[in-house]
Amino acid sequence: MSNLPEGLAEALARLASSETLLVALDFDGTLAPLVEHADDARPLPASAAAVAALGALPGTFTALISGRALDSLRRTASPEPETMLIGSHGAEAWTGPNAQPLRLTPEQASLLARARQAVETVTSAHPGTWLEEKPAGVVLHTRSAPDDVASAATDAGRRGLGALDGVQVTDGKRVLEASVVHTNKGEGIRALRELTGAQGVLFAGDDVTDEHGFAALQPADVGIKIGAGESRAAFRVESPEAFTEVLETLLELRRGHR
Repeated sequence: MSNLPEGLAEALARLASSETLLVALDFDGTLAPLVEHADDARPLPASAAAVAALGALPGTFTALISGRALDSLRRTASPEPETMLIGSHGAEAWTGPNAQPLRLTPEQASLLARARQAVETVTSAHPGTWLEEKPAGVVLHTRSAPDDVASAATDAGRRGLGALDGVQVTDGKRVLEASVVHTNKGEGIRALRELTGAQGVLFAGDDVTDEHGFAALQPADVGIKIGAGESRAAFRVESPEAFTEVLETLLELRRGHR
């Protein structure tokens, strides 16, 4: 018996009939349960197997769209070779062997160094917080800090980064991210849709940064929010474990159309 939310099975059936289908997924909190240390994250085996099987079907493309840097995404997600990757909220992309690596301008590199210094000032004064470097940004992590310290660190980080003209600051789950390349997951989805020619898109994510992705979806697409919180997504499941059933259902339906 299906445990899918009302209407989702029907929406997946319509999506599965798309001539060309794009399955674009967030990683942390969607394919992989959230963990305290980011390097410990791994996809749920059944979800990873479903994504791999979808990507092997004719007319079906798979992609991971994550806030992680590409190197971190590859290391933790272990994606199949055909899975396209959008990292750093869209600032980095791997869409095949000819994909160009991210290159910052001298001005962007200088601004990134100032953003890094601003976050280092915060982490040095707030125990339990730490800094993550990315090719186009820097992240303040507060998940390991007590709630009061995390809140104070986030406020201090927002003030320091907000003083830097040209830095894009994004809130996430116990993270504050600064980027010198202005982009988001919605732009990543639009680029992938254009690249693949997809008539239907499945996008799923759990964080506030995924809302840009949901906003980029079209009427024939399906957006799924993982967990609690307000969302533009039309559907919601409670956890990455529950999302596994979504992927397995889509795989079964898609096989019936190939």
